[in-house]
Amino acid sequence: MRVLFLHPNFPAQYRHVATVLGHDPKNQVVFGTKNERPEWKIPGVKKALFNPSRDPHPGTHHYVRPLESAVLYGQAVFRMADQLKEQDFVPDVICGHSGWGPTLFVKDAFPGVPLLCYFEWFYHAYGSDANFDPSDPLSIDDVARIRIKNAPILVDLYSCDWGLSPTYWQRSQFPPEFQSKISVMHDGVDTDYFKPNPGAKLVLPNLDLSHVDELVTYVARGMEPYRGFPEFIESVAYIQERRPNCHVVVVGSDRVCYGKSLPDGKSYKEHMLEKVPLDLSRVHFVGALPYGQYLKVIQASQAHIYLTRPFVLSWSMIESLSTGCLVIGSDTQPVREVIEHGKNGLLADFFSPKEIADRVDEVMDHPDRMAELRKNARETVLERYALKDLVFRHVQLIEDVANGVLSSQEFKVS
Repeated sequence: MRVLFLHPNFPAQYRHVATVLGHDPKNQVVFGTKNERPEWKIPGVKKALFNPSRDPHPGTHHYVRPLESAVLYGQAVFRMADQLKEQDFVPDVICGHSGWGPTLFVKDAFPGVPLLCYFEWFYHAYGSDANFDPSDPLSIDDVARIRIKNAPILVDLYSCDWGLSPTYWQRSQFPPEFQSKISVMHDGVDTDYFKPNPGAKLVLPNLDLSHVDELVTYVARGMEPYRGFPEFIESVAYIQERRPNCHVVVVGSDRVCYGKSLPDGKSYKEHMLEKVPLDLSRVHFVGALPYGQYLKVIQASQAHIYLTRPFVLSWSMIESLSTGCLVIGSDTQPVREVIEHGKNGLLADFFSPKEIADRVDEVMDHPDRMAELRKNARETVLERYALKDLVFRHVQLIEDVANGVLSSQEFKVS
């Protein structure tokens, strides 16, 4: 089977399935990407680069600028496709991430080749992430901009042969008339790697917390309101007041990945540390970590706080559950799909730092009661999100799309 993957970043969500397909010598696998990442190679997978000819024009209306960018990406992929055809590569199936634009014209570049789109998110002004925080109301400008942001995704929904979304919550955001051709299948977590290490103590190259008995952790790509960073910092103030021996480790970059930046140019970390007095000798900002060190953090954690608006669910939450970590999650739709309060984790009001701190007290004060929740957390991932099971289901879905065997009935994965 000849497979073409399309994603601006390499290898992104396709890392594991591309690895399995590339391992089979019967397959020919090409990964079209804008970000080559020469340090990362997958055996049996050839990279093909596409680069937009220019950036969106600064004079383009700001509602339309993302669409112009998507068109430029689509054009770049069209040119890349011509190069692949000159090398006698015509795929049997194309797998592409929808939104940035690489998939926009690929059905025209390779007529008749089925397209499987990865649908991560459909934008709404109301009812999910955008209007979640009552202190940050939307303007009419925001509402109009968000509607137009879906334009390239709508083109993909219409033109793709099949779609894939990682959670039921995420699929539910897409227009109902298209949901019947979107399978729900998580990317999967390597449960052999993300596994419990009972009694683990945290020692990193520049941080030794082996003497610490109470460790609270927080992980996010960026320190931003979308992942509840302000509420988390406010909860740390309560935690420190109540628990003088508790240390907190924060993994992530001091940047905004999702949502708005502060108008004064400060980062949310700077803003919150000015606003909330903390004992910084017990709060450790370790930045973004390589997987091995990140794993040590969540294995050593007594309580892991994961907060998110009703938005895309982070891999880190399920990876934490896989280690048997006690996750205190926000009581929001994407988290509730995975965590049942009091069974495999704990939930708290996203906007209540005090309730988040109460949950930390509950974990620290009742370790015996929490042991069952930790066990159930691990079992949840083994049953529903284990990579060793899901990666072959992904391969089967790709083969089914290539062979045209799917109908408009929902694809069953369990």
